[in-house]
Parts: sequence; C-alpha cells; structure tokens
Amino acid sequence: MHDETDRASGGRLMGILLVAVSAVAFGTLPIFARYAFADGMDALSILFVRFTLAATVMLVVLLIRGERLPRGSALYRLVGMGAVGYVAQTTAYLTALEYASAGLVAFLLYLYPVFVALLAVLVLGERLTVVKGLALALALTGATLTAGPMEGQVLGILLAIAAATLYSIYIVVGSQVMKDVPPVQSSTVIFAAAGLSAGALMVLNGPRLPASEAGWSAMAAMIGFSTILSVVTFLAGLERIGPTNAALVSMLEPLVTVLLATWVLHETLPPVTLLGGGLILLAVLSLTRSEVRRVRTAVVSEVSPRE
Repeated sequence: MHDETDRASGGRLMGILLVAVSAVAFGTLPIFARYAFADGMDALSILFVRFTLAATVMLVVLLIRGERLPRGSALYRLVGMGAVGYVAQTTAYLTALEYASAGLVAFLLYLYPVFVALLAVLVLGERLTVVKGLALALALTGATLTAGPMEGQVLGILLAIAAATLYSIYIVVGSQVMKDVPPVQSSTVIFAAAGLSAGALMVLNGPRLPASEAGWSAMAAMIGFSTILSVVTFLAGLERIGPTNAALVSMLEPLVTVLLATWVLHETLPPVTLLGGGLILLAVLSLTRSEVRRVRTAVVSEVSPRE
C-alpha cells in the first residue's frame, strides 16, 4: 500500500514540479523579448521565428524517436491551441499594452487561473475545494501586488481580459487533449500551427527579423527556454495535476520575471513586490501540501477495504 501511495503522490508532486519548471522558463520570455525588440523585431516577427524554429526542432525529435503526429480530432484541437490559443492570446495581450498600463494588463491577464477554475467546474465537472479557492485568492492577491500601477482605457481592459480568457480555454482544452497525445507530439503541432498563423500575419504587417547576432541569440534562448522547455513541461504537468492546479502553479511566472528583471535588467524591486511574490509562493506550497494529502487519503481509502 505504501508503494502505491508513494507512486500516486509522487506523480502529483512531479506534475507540480513540471509546471513550476514551465513557469520559470516562461518567466524568462519578457527578458529575452526585451533584447529582441531592441534589435528591431516586432511581436509578430518574434512569434513567427520563435514557433517556426521550435516546431522544426520538435519535428527532428519526433523523427529520431520514430513517432508520428496525432490525427483526427486531437490534431484539430492542437492546431486550434496553437493558431488561436497562442497567437490570438499574445496579440491581444501585446495590443492591450498600447491602451493600458503594464501593471493593469498583467493583473487582468493573471485572472486566468480563476477563469480556468470556473471552466473546469462548469465544463469538466471538477470540484473546487476550499484549499484551491484560498490558494487562488492568495495567488491573485500576490499577482496584484507584483503588477505595479494600474490605469488604462476600456479597450485595453477588454483586450487584456480577452487574453486571459483565451489562455484559460487553451489550458482547459489542453488538459483534455493530453489524455490522448504525449507532450512532445502535442507541442510539435502547437508550435507549427502558431508559427504558420503568426507567419501569415507577419507577411501582412511586414517582417522584421533580427538584425544582429544579439537578436538571434535572444531568439535562440527564447526558443530553447521560453518555448520548447516551457511548453513541453507545462503540458506534461497539466496531464498529471489538471487545469486548475496547473494554472495556479503557473502563477509563479510573474514572480520569476520580476526577479530576473531586477537581476539582469537592474530594475528596482519594491518591498510590495516581495510581499506579492511571497503570497504566490505560499499559494503554491499550500496547493502542493493539499494535493499530497488528498492523494494519500484517496489511495488509503481505496486499498484499506481489501486488507
């Protein structure tokens, strides 16, 4: 019984760890993007290069492993996750920044764990426990404290909420697709669909590719850390712990971004931001403890009648 309990709780812990790694990797994206923008690139060009090259790398991995791309409804859902879930969400987010402060946009975007929890309850029949609710409240408060000044126009607010909604749908859809398709195959299709979608928009807008070695270096780091590592680990963790838990743990991302901006870009780190980061960490630790306890209780209650 102990071995079964350990395996079950270990699987949940591994899922939380994978999503935490994903959040750290995603948290590097704004840093690398800052260097890419400084080299003359724009958002659509970054998306095109990022996802097209990431898809190429993943296709090579699939060929080496002798795996095939998914087919049928799973393929269509993955294409939608890439072409809409990523490109539309990112476009809405970046456009929102033109009409609202970065703090307000960040706060509204990080409403997505709440949206995911609601969708999981309404669509997937997932139960929202007291611990999850409290962890969501702590993480949302922490995100608010790390967001900074909040002001903006109505259009910016609507676009930021749209970005949060699109990402929430991406996570919920992904949680279902991952039951049938492994993370590497899923990531490959998502990257390819996002690259093609962003490429079409980039052609209309005019390409702005990296102009120097520094720009290509930033893109290479973005592809390796902020794309391949982050997406594969997120999808693998999502499969193990479900959409609500994955969304909550991924809220470590803004904390990582703030800490990296302080270290790499020498930005000021206000005390209130440290407080917000502490609340996010507390939320994740509370969720982790709750998940381990829940799994152990479930396994014990299942095994005990046979003993």
